[in-house]
Parts: sequence; structure tokens; C-alpha cells
Amino acid sequence: MANPEAPLRIAISGAGIAGLAAAISLRKLPGVVVDLYEQAKAFREIGASIGLGPNGLRTLETLGVHNALREGVCIRQKGRHHQVYRHWRTGEVLAHDTHRAVTEPQHATARFHRAHLHAALLEHVPLNTVHLGKKTIRIDVSEKDGVVLHFADSTSAHADLLIGADGIHSATRKWFVPHHKLHWTGWVAMRSTFDASLLDGVDFPDDAAHWVAPHRSFFHGHLGHGQFTTVGGFTVDPANPPNTYRNVHWNDEGSLQRLRDLYQGWHPTVQALLEKTPYTRLYPNMAGEPLDTWVYGGGRVALIGDAAHTHGGAFAAGGSLAIDDAYCLLLALKHMWPATGKPSPALIVHALRLFEATRRPHVGKVMTLARHQIIGKLAPGQKSESDIGVKIGEEAEVDDDKKLLEFIRSRPDTAWINEHSVEVAFQAVVEAEAAKVERDRLPQSQL
Repeated sequence: MANPEAPLRIAISGAGIAGLAAAISLRKLPGVVVDLYEQAKAFREIGASIGLGPNGLRTLETLGVHNALREGVCIRQKGRHHQVYRHWRTGEVLAHDTHRAVTEPQHATARFHRAHLHAALLEHVPLNTVHLGKKTIRIDVSEKDGVVLHFADSTSAHADLLIGADGIHSATRKWFVPHHKLHWTGWVAMRSTFDASLLDGVDFPDDAAHWVAPHRSFFHGHLGHGQFTTVGGFTVDPANPPNTYRNVHWNDEGSLQRLRDLYQGWHPTVQALLEKTPYTRLYPNMAGEPLDTWVYGGGRVALIGDAAHTHGGAFAAGGSLAIDDAYCLLLALKHMWPATGKPSPALIVHALRLFEATRRPHVGKVMTLARHQIIGKLAPGQKSESDIGVKIGEEAEVDDDKKLLEFIRSRPDTAWINEHSVEVAFQAVVEAEAAKVERDRLPQSQL
């Protein structure tokens, strides 16, 4: 049996945004030993832009990750609207979204290059606890040994608790839920990040904006450290075999000419930004059905972030959802932590039950809404990327504008997503559980 006097050992699979946030959170528990195991052999500046809403930013502030909130590392809108929607052809501002309950400037939606956010988080994790080149090939769970991770380099690691934070293609999830499959939604993003100085001489709105057409959009915006991002893309029928984008992979090189062709006829600002964009990378959107649970191995393993909720894109909320997942683990384990020593396996199981009860209802609603949005991107009858295009002609433009304005008017209000409080939600779960215990304790005559 495990030594009850030994510290609680926590292994985290994956050292991306979710994994680092989990390490920062769980290291705040008394006497724990936290190690991260990352399959990459080195951290590289791959990926593109990432946005964090007020929920994720407030959580980072609570965890003491103040360096990630500083201007320069990230960029916030100069205006008071965190989201601006412009007409694809005229440039007219059609609508905007404004935060409702954000009183501190540092909590307003911020945009980063993913590598810069990663670096800011990494500053709060001892480097000797991050183990690179550790590709998980097998996971054993037993009452005696806890969790044993076996890696491709023939090494292994032991832990009392494993947190699977290894992304949408999670090896941890695949081990425990081998039947779970991801599918391509048909959406392909074409994303670029580059030095903003390349845009010298281009006249464009300083604040980030979505330029929207009936079935396509274009996004641009400043990022921290003088970077800039452009994001285009398209949605096609994923069931259509001739589709040339069926087998692309995340971060594959894309065709600049193809990207520019997609936006022919759009506002001159959009075309000017794309003419200055030096390259583009492809990001096929993947999604999976909701998992029945995020906890496995008899309560020895928990999934967080994209490993848990394979949502395939959710209103730029993925980063904040992962960070809040990590913080919720801390809240749950801290709530069950005994006055002395470390929690028993039964207490850990209880903590993970509180974690799931807090996070799954909220994330489930986000995933449902995201799936509806993705389905809505595909025009009726659209079968291949060659079918994509804004219709030409005065009558077609009037018809498209009607559809576009209806889309803008009917867009979902996402304040409940980006201003969600994981602390309030967790407290509600704790209080509901306490009330149930009290009801179960009282005789029926007193209820």
C-alpha cells in the first residue's frame, strides 16, 4: 500500500495552456508534488492567436499569474467593445458586444500569441518539474500503485492522481475512452501571426474586428509583443469525399493565394491586410461527442481542457475554459483536504465529483451552442469548397444582406460564457450538496 505519510503525487499529462494552469493551481495545495509530462521534445512558438475572456483573466489573477495580464504581453481593445462586427463589403459596423460585469481594465478580453501566454504561465512552474519528450503509450491504474504512466522512451512515472491535459487529441482520453472519436466539422481556419510592422502604410481599424458575410467571416487584430493576426477560412460539407481539405493537419502550410481568393470582392481593408499577410497555416476544426464523465480509473484520473471537452471551437473560449477547469480542481481538492496529512483516495474521488458537478453543466451548454454555430456556417446545399462564394449581382446582395443582418441580430449572447465565475458555480455545488445531506439526515416528518 502507498505510504500515508508520503506527499500526494500529481502527474499532469501535457504542458500546454491547460497543463501549466493545472500545475500552477495544484502546487498551491499543501505538500503536493506536481510533475508535468509533455510529448514534445522542446517548446516551440507554434500556434496562432488566443483570446482570454474576463473569466480566464480573473482566474489567472487569483492564481497570481499577474505577468500574463500586463499590457504588452497581451492586447485589449482601445474602445469599450470587446467584439466588433463589420459588413464584409461596406465596412459598416453592424453590431458590437460589450462586457456587462467587468469593472477592472485588466479583466477585459485580451488577445495573445499562444506562445507568449504559454511563456507567461511557464514562469510560474519550476522547470525541473517539466519533463519533455514523454509520449504516453500506456497507463496502468491500481489500488496499490496508483497511476503508472509508461512512455515511448521506455521510462515510467508514478502518481497518486493523473490530470489529462493533453489537448483535443489526448492520449489520456484515448486510453480510457478508446471508442471516442473526433470528426472534422468541415470548418478550416486559415490563420497567420506576424510582426505588425509589416502593415506600415495600411489603413485599418485599430481595434480587432470580425468582418462578416452570410457564410464566411474574416478576423484581424493586434496581439502582444507587437504581433498581429489575420484569420480567414471556410466551411464545407465534411461528408463530401472529393473535398481537398479532408486530410489536412493542424498547422499545415496553407495557400496564400487560396486565402486571398476567398476574399475577392470584400472591403479594400480586408484585401489590403491579406496582401500584407506573409503566410497562412491551416487549422481544421475537430470535435467529438460529449464524454459521459471526465473521471476515470476509479477516481485516479481526471481530464481537463480540450481533452475533456472536445468542442471544436467555442466562441474563442477554449483557453479560459481550460484555465477555469484547472482552478476548479484546486477548489475541489482544497475543499476536501483534511486538517492533517493528505486526502485519502475516497476524499479525492469526492473532490473530483464536485469538480465535475461544477464544470460539466457549464461546459456542456457551451459545447451545445458551439455545435449549433458550426452547423450554421454551412450553407444549405453547399457541397465543396468550390461552392463557397458571395453571390454577385444587386438582387443577390440585397438577399445576402437580409440574411446577414438576421444572423447578426440572432447571434447568441455569450456574456454567460466569458463572464462566468467558477468560484460562484463551485460554491453553489457545495451548498447544494450540503442541503441534500441535511435533507437526507432529517426525518421525513421534518421536511
